[in-house]
Amino acid sequence: MPQSPVPVFEAADEISAEASVVVILQTAQTGFGPRAAALDAEMGGILSRACSDQAALAESGTCVDLIAPKTMSARRVIILALGRAETVSPLSLARAGGSLAAHLEAKGECAVTLVLDPTIGIELPAAEILARLALGMRLRRYRFDMRNRRQGAGADRTLRVQLVGASGPDLPPRLARINAIADGVEYARTLVNLPPNHLHPDNFQDHLEPLREAGIDVEILDAARLKELGMNAILAVGAGSVRPPRVAVLRYRGKGAPAQPMAFVGKGVCFDSGGLCIKGGEQMFDMKADMGGAAVVVGLLIALARQGSPVHAVGVLGIAENMPSGTALKPRDIITTASGQTVEVFDTDAEGRLILADCLHYAASRFNPSVMVDLATLTYSVMRGLGSVFAGLFSTDNAIASKMIAAGEAVGERFWQLPLDRAYDEGLQSPFADIRHHAKDMEDGDAPYAAAFLRHFTEDRPWVHLDVAGKELADKDRPLGREGATAFGVQMLEEWIQSSRTAN
Repeated sequence: MPQSPVPVFEAADEISAEASVVVILQTAQTGFGPRAAALDAEMGGILSRACSDQAALAESGTCVDLIAPKTMSARRVIILALGRAETVSPLSLARAGGSLAAHLEAKGECAVTLVLDPTIGIELPAAEILARLALGMRLRRYRFDMRNRRQGAGADRTLRVQLVGASGPDLPPRLARINAIADGVEYARTLVNLPPNHLHPDNFQDHLEPLREAGIDVEILDAARLKELGMNAILAVGAGSVRPPRVAVLRYRGKGAPAQPMAFVGKGVCFDSGGLCIKGGEQMFDMKADMGGAAVVVGLLIALARQGSPVHAVGVLGIAENMPSGTALKPRDIITTASGQTVEVFDTDAEGRLILADCLHYAASRFNPSVMVDLATLTYSVMRGLGSVFAGLFSTDNAIASKMIAAGEAVGERFWQLPLDRAYDEGLQSPFADIRHHAKDMEDGDAPYAAAFLRHFTEDRPWVHLDVAGKELADKDRPLGREGATAFGVQMLEEWIQSSRTAN
C-alpha cells in the first residue's frame, strides 16, 4: 500500500542522554517544570528568553525552534506551545501534535523526545495529554503517495517519539487506543485515496484483508447472491458497469460484548459517473471518493477491533460503480427493492440512496441491530446548505443524535442535525410505485428528501443518517492531515461508541 511508515511511540522515564531533539510542552503564563527548568539552566537561560513572548505561547501549535549550545548533547530544543491552560482540550492537543509533526518533517527530523512537566496547569491526566499529542502526530504524518520518482520515494523514514512525563500504567492503554484510532483513520484515507483503477467492485474484497487480520469476519455477497436476496436496487445501480456490484458484510464482536449489535452501513460507489444522467467533467473529477462512507465503516471497525473494544458491531458495505452503458439504470425505471417496496427512479445520479435502501433493509432484517447508522457522500444539497463547516445528520432518535454531535465536537468532526419530517414524504409520492427515489422538484433541497426516502427501509430501528458529502476530501493540508482523503466520521463514531459505553 502506498502509505507512509507508522510512527513509533515509546514511554520513557527521563530525557535520554542520546536525545538529539527535545520538545518542551509549554502553556502560556505558567512557569517551567523541573525538567524544563533543568534544560533552561543547561542552556544558559535561552528557554526563559524564548518563552518571554507570552503571545506566541498562547497560540496552540506554535513551534519555537532553538539551536542548542555546543555544551549540550541535544542538537535542537523545540518549545511546543499548547495555548492557555484553561483552553487546552484533547482536540487542541491533537492539533498541536499535528503542527509539531509538520514542523519536524520540514526540518528533516525523525527522532524526538516529548517532555511533559507536571506544572503546566492542564486539567487532564498526563497520559491523556501525551496520547492526544501522539494522535495528532500520527494523523498529520500519514502520507499517501504513488509517485515512483518523487525525491525520497520508497525511503520515508519512521518517526520515533519518546514520551516523558507519564509514569506508571496509564500511558500504554491510552496509546493503544489512539494507535487503533489512527490505524482506522489512515486505512480509511488510503481506501479513498486509491484511484478507481486500483479500487473497484472486482477487487474491493482484497483491500479488506486488514479487517481479517484484526479478527473481523468478512463475508462477500456477489451479484448472484444479491439477486437471490432480491437486492435489485444495488444491482440496478451497478448494471451499467462491466464490474458487477457486491455487498461486504463485516462482523466484529469484542470480548464481553452484547448479543445485539450496532449496524453501520456505508455507501461504496467506487466511481460515480452519474450514470445516464451523466455528470459534467468537473463534477466527475473527485468521484473516486464516492465510496467514502464505506471507507469510514472499514476504518471504524479496524479502530474498534485493534483496541479490543468490548462492543458488537456489524458493517454492511454496498459496493458498485455507477456507469453509463446500454444496460445502465434509466430514469423512470421501477425497481422492486429487497424490502418488497417498489421504487420509481428519476435522476440516475442519485444512486446512493438506492444502494443504501437495500443495505439498510438487509442490516435491519438480518441482524436486528440496536441502532443503525449509515454514512454516505449522498447529496450536493447538504454541501450547499451547510457549507464547509458541518456535515448533515438526520435521526429518528434525538438522544442518539445529541450524543453523536457532542462526540463530533470533541474530535473536530462537526455535524448539524437537519429535519427528518413526515411532510417530506409528500414529495416522494408516485402514481406508479410505492415511492419515488427523488423529490418532484429537482431543484428543491434534496438532502432531507433523501433522508425521508431512506427511513422507509430502516424497519423502524433507531437510525442515524450521516450525509458527509463534501467532507471526504481536503483540498489542502490541514492540522490533522494532508491534502486528500480525510476519513471524516471515523473519529466521531469511535468517540460516540466509547463515550456511550463508559456512560452506561
